[in-house]
Amino acid sequence: MATLLPVIDTHMHLWDQKHPELKWNWLEKDAIHPVLGNIDGIKSVAYVLDNLWAEARFSKIDGFVHVQAAIGSPNPVTETLWLTEMAKTGPAPIRIIGDCSLASDNAIKELDEHMQSPLFVGVRDFNAEQFFVRKEVNPTYEASLKYMTKHNLVFDLDCEWQNMPEALKLAQRHPELQIVLEHIGYPRKRDAAYFASWKDGINKLAGAKNVTMKISGLPMTDPLCSKESLRPWAEASLAAFGPERCVLGSNWPVDRLYISYATIMEFMREYIASLSQSEQALICSLNAKRLYQF
Repeated sequence: MATLLPVIDTHMHLWDQKHPELKWNWLEKDAIHPVLGNIDGIKSVAYVLDNLWAEARFSKIDGFVHVQAAIGSPNPVTETLWLTEMAKTGPAPIRIIGDCSLASDNAIKELDEHMQSPLFVGVRDFNAEQFFVRKEVNPTYEASLKYMTKHNLVFDLDCEWQNMPEALKLAQRHPELQIVLEHIGYPRKRDAAYFASWKDGINKLAGAKNVTMKISGLPMTDPLCSKESLRPWAEASLAAFGPERCVLGSNWPVDRLYISYATIMEFMREYIASLSQSEQALICSLNAKRLYQF
């Protein structure tokens, strides 16, 4: 058996609904996910780093990036503090992509508070796409992105293909800001016409050299996925961004609704198997180590 290259898993979520302050609105008993629908299969009371490691430990994982998940919490910095404390005794190193409303008046203050954790490396803000839809350039948002650039913070970006032209403009306005496109642009459909539009969108967005593609969330809108049904999306992502600008993520435990951890990691390793060992190493871990400051 070939020796597995180590992987930095750049996208996972943890929670503990017994926490006295944090809230996870999307995991509440009657919550329906706006895209995936019924996700009751993952609605455990808690899912912490030890639980994740129990599923991932045979896949040669060298570290994880936690992406903001405590949606609905009064103070998003609380999630960063909770994760930082958990990481002190965790089985694998982590880095934290936190939550911050970058268009709010207290965004800079929140970023400063997040940065008190040595594990905090960036932000995901779902509000970004709302500005893309309106084709609005918000001055406060722009100032926050400049502040993130100054402090070497990563901007993890959710963006569908329809809004990628506006995402490209943002990347061009902030050429020193490291932007990571999450979940390959989070495809909502799997038909040929959608694939063609999505592929055109990512090819154009790849023209901004400060954008990296996160190959993650592949099964989310393909519940009966197979290795071959996911392959075109992974290969198109690799072709657009190249091995120097791709990272891997499990989207765990959300994608456990559709596949096992070991299986999705096996699939992704196979999709890059034709590349050289050095190129595979970039995708598996080296790009992530650089971006997320491991």
